[in-house]
Amino acid sequence: MNLFHNSFVAMTLATIISYGASVTADEPQLPTTTVLHRTIKVDNLDIFYREAGPKDAPTVLLLHGFPTSSHMFRNLIPSLAEKYHVVAPDYPGFGNSSAPSVDDFDYTFDNLANVVEKFTEKVGLTEYSIYLMDYGAPVGFRLAVKHPERVRSLIVQNGNAYDEGLDNDFWKPVKAYWADRSKEKGDGLRSLLTLDATKWQYTTGVRNLETISPDTWGHVQPLLDRPGNQEIQLALFFSYGSNPPLYPQWQEYLRKYQPPTLIVWGKNDPIFPAAGAFPYKRDLKSVEFHLLDTGHFALEEDGAAIAALIRDFLGNQP
Repeated sequence: MNLFHNSFVAMTLATIISYGASVTADEPQLPTTTVLHRTIKVDNLDIFYREAGPKDAPTVLLLHGFPTSSHMFRNLIPSLAEKYHVVAPDYPGFGNSSAPSVDDFDYTFDNLANVVEKFTEKVGLTEYSIYLMDYGAPVGFRLAVKHPERVRSLIVQNGNAYDEGLDNDFWKPVKAYWADRSKEKGDGLRSLLTLDATKWQYTTGVRNLETISPDTWGHVQPLLDRPGNQEIQLALFFSYGSNPPLYPQWQEYLRKYQPPTLIVWGKNDPIFPAAGAFPYKRDLKSVEFHLLDTGHFALEEDGAAIAALIRDFLGNQP
């Protein structure tokens, strides 16, 4: 009886071990559209990023705007990842990346671009298409000008590179802050960091408010409300004034290198209106141009349409 029992236990354990080994060996790989959430060290900062798709496929680098993070690409990433390697980092001070105080990190667009450049090198991105949106435009154009050989193409969604795009009422108090970095002028911009302002960014200009999830501002606002984060954002409001002087350089990059470019622009955006989209046609000999009947965060209402346009655009690249 004991001999039978011991033999049975041994056989059972062997079967379990063998089965476990076969499951591990034959375990299916994650679907390529599965989004992975990762963090990497860059200059002692934790830089969070979302990644999906085959690493040997062409890369799409998604650069987010204010006041969001890679969260804005949460639906776009899996829709591109079947055929493309998609990477979306959070800048310092945004999303799930480190947010050191303004005393410990100099929040300028030069520094954001430096961190993103080092990030791309640490994760092994040697060539990529860049999605430029809002703050992503000054970050991405700095990368493109410095490393034109790395840029396969541009996807521009409400990302400004022309003075015409800043000639509207939204920018008047911000431009006043560029001219006078006083506490009074800065305090006047704190209203842009409130819940009402965040909702306004997501909802103004959309066709159907019911398509816009409250999860958007529900994600963004608690991050804006973190202690010290308003000072971070005010520093970047001021640093945005460093971008217009670089516009001629960025435009020369477009004229010289003629990167294949897709424009997918929410035309009802009061921050970066359609007036900022048209000038790209001056400098690019061939540009695929789409004005969408939506607002600033066009992916929230027209994400499926934008994803389809991107897939077709990238699919036509050599």
